[in-house]
Amino acid sequence: MTPLESQPGARYQYSNAGINTAARVIEVVTGKSFDSFLDELLFQPLGMTQTSFWPSQSQADRIAVAYKPGPDKKGLIPTRIDQLYYPLTNRTERFAMPAGGLFATASDLARFYRMLLNDGSLDGRQILSPAAVMELTRKQTPVSLKENYGLGLSVGEPDTFGHGGAYSTNSSADRKRDLILIWLVQHAGFPGNGEKAQGEFRQAATKAFAKQK
Repeated sequence: MTPLESQPGARYQYSNAGINTAARVIEVVTGKSFDSFLDELLFQPLGMTQTSFWPSQSQADRIAVAYKPGPDKKGLIPTRIDQLYYPLTNRTERFAMPAGGLFATASDLARFYRMLLNDGSLDGRQILSPAAVMELTRKQTPVSLKENYGLGLSVGEPDTFGHGGAYSTNSSADRKRDLILIWLVQHAGFPGNGEKAQGEFRQAATKAFAKQK
């Protein structure tokens, strides 16, 4: 109902509305709510027991506090995540927002990435087909654009893929190095040299754990 931002294929723009629309298509096709679909297809088969749109009180108590720079961009002060409805345990006025609002742990995310690195299978169970994994992790944006995106995942040709969050979270997988990197923070901006922390983490983790090319 709104005008085009640009001609199709001419420009890349990340779209929360697009992700939400895709989730609604899943609901129409399967007849299941989006959260139930993910739970049955991914979370339960993968053993992702700490992943949910609605954290319990004990889980909510463990969620990383979100921070933003303090006055004059010095120090940090707590903040709220704008996209979320609080309290996070509310199951009547909060809904399963596909484009943001799924809570998980590093170990659960690692299981998801291990499945993708293993062509859709984990612990002897085939969760996704190899063909589906290929479509998720290959470049889908036009060759003429500099941005590399698969289906919901950023792609580094030809062997890396991942996703970054709004408050500086980041995760990625590297097929050649057999490496998964998961960076879980909640920061709406960094004071000083804080923005360099993720790069330092990536370098240190790659040096310590990556297989040699």
